[in-house]
Amino acid sequence: MIGEYKVDNRNDALNDSAFRSIATLINRWKDGTFKEIIDDWKWIFSYSRKYKGAIVFYTVLGIISSSLSLVSSLVSMYLIDIITGHKTDKLVSLIVVMISSSLLSLLFSSLISRISTRLTIDIYNDIRSDIFDHIMDADWLSISNYSQGDILNRFNNDANTVCSNAISWLPTVIVSIYNFIIVFFAVWRYSKIMALISFVAAPFMFLMSKFLVRKQREYGMKAKQMASRVMSFEVETFANFDTIKSFGISNKYGEKMKDWQNKKKDLSLEYNLFSIKTRAFLSIMGMCVQMIGFLYCLWLLWNNSITYGTMVFFLQQRNRLSTAFNKIIGIIPAFLGVSISANRIRELVDLPKEVHVKDSSEIEKYKDTGFTVEMDGIDFSYVEDQKVIISSSFFANPGEIVAIVGPSGEGKTTMIRLILGLIRPQEGQVRIKARNGEFVEANVDSRYLFAYVPQGNTILSGTIAENMRLIKEDATDEEIIEALKIACAWQFVEKMPLSINSQVRERGGGLSEGQAQRLSIARAILKDAPVLLLDEATSALDIQTERDVLRNIVQQRPNKTCIVTTHRPSVLDISDRVYRVMKREIRELNEEESSRMSMDF
Repeated sequence: MIGEYKVDNRNDALNDSAFRSIATLINRWKDGTFKEIIDDWKWIFSYSRKYKGAIVFYTVLGIISSSLSLVSSLVSMYLIDIITGHKTDKLVSLIVVMISSSLLSLLFSSLISRISTRLTIDIYNDIRSDIFDHIMDADWLSISNYSQGDILNRFNNDANTVCSNAISWLPTVIVSIYNFIIVFFAVWRYSKIMALISFVAAPFMFLMSKFLVRKQREYGMKAKQMASRVMSFEVETFANFDTIKSFGISNKYGEKMKDWQNKKKDLSLEYNLFSIKTRAFLSIMGMCVQMIGFLYCLWLLWNNSITYGTMVFFLQQRNRLSTAFNKIIGIIPAFLGVSISANRIRELVDLPKEVHVKDSSEIEKYKDTGFTVEMDGIDFSYVEDQKVIISSSFFANPGEIVAIVGPSGEGKTTMIRLILGLIRPQEGQVRIKARNGEFVEANVDSRYLFAYVPQGNTILSGTIAENMRLIKEDATDEEIIEALKIACAWQFVEKMPLSINSQVRERGGGLSEGQAQRLSIARAILKDAPVLLLDEATSALDIQTERDVLRNIVQQRPNKTCIVTTHRPSVLDISDRVYRVMKREIRELNEEESSRMSMDF
């Protein structure tokens, strides 16, 4: 995937990436934004801190593994010298040491892989769980500024980038530096010139490559943006699957999908060509440097200054030294890249939270007598200076059916959001008031007092009983059936092959819209909350069924407050009061206006 190239192919331009990353860090330091990167890493380490013991163990294993690898190379050098010199003393002991160190190195590598994988999974789960909780508790207006695809991309891909580095980054720094030092001094012990040639090779590549690779970070940002856009398109498409098919525009969406694929392909091919050119140049430069080292080794061998085994050791360690150097300088772009992903996640985590009023639970003792939902002097706007509701009031008492009517887009659903505490007014108050006058301001902690049936199909895949128990896990079959009867849904559910244990598909597949609506209403009834909110939830029901459902709800619990947004005259006829939302104002209609509106419908 194009979004994964940074990890899979980062060695293609690693040296120049490090050069650019150093420049970026310097610029960040100068403009004062370097602190943001540090804050991002502090946030990452806040998750890995509780695994510090395992991380230390992981680092120690890495150091031991590097040491054993060097031991194996030294033993190989002596073995080659023994064989080429036809000397057999110490042969057996050296073979034993070599086999033992190789096996131990394999063991430690396996342990490192196992520990790293386990820790990465644990941190990945911790971070995703924390992000999920923050998203669920985020302020509705704030989180609505992000597309679903972008949220999912951050929740999955960026979290994965952070998690894969949260454990390994610091150990990689320590082990790489340690590996570089011990290899350099091991070569230095046998030949100072060869050590310098090996050391200079990596910086030479680093300095030469900086003139070639200039777009790596640009490609990285393009890849992330592309991934978010594609995911948004996919989420939106599958969420509106029925609508797309019903309009007969499946072919158009197929063309859009191909268009996105072509854009992704162009970006992938563009980066691929860039990588090929860069890799070719770096390979040529690398071959030149390797040839210098190789020719120097041959010259030493020709002059009997070194043995054949020492030459092999030099060539092996030269490559190892270069690799160690690349890992060290590769830490810098990784440091930056991970901070970018961490920053994208922190944007979600740092969103304002919903308002919590802890004392909200104290009003529950008045649940049986019901609650009045009251809005007083409300001003609200989604965007500053663009008010949706102005100086408006509203109330609905226990035992009442209160209808809210008005043209689409005038603010009916906004009213529901205000009542649920999803959004808060800039002026005025929304209160849930008990009969004795005690009240609590609408907030996230008062939401348990409501049962809400939104517009659209909210049935999930699974059995009818599983759908019902989403809001009451311990509901008995008898309670479910009773709720279905009140919602006039039992008449079709009892005829299904397995009754309440019959399967329904996602979004109520296999059910009519009216049947799906009745199941949604039954689910809300099963919750038995003192306030019931129906947002166009009876639009697919025939008039008689609609009347029966609403009357059954009130009869089931006389103190229940029922608020209905509607376009249906049948609801107005049986409502105790009617409010009209129009021209940014909520106004109660008198009996004459209500009757006239019923006729106008």
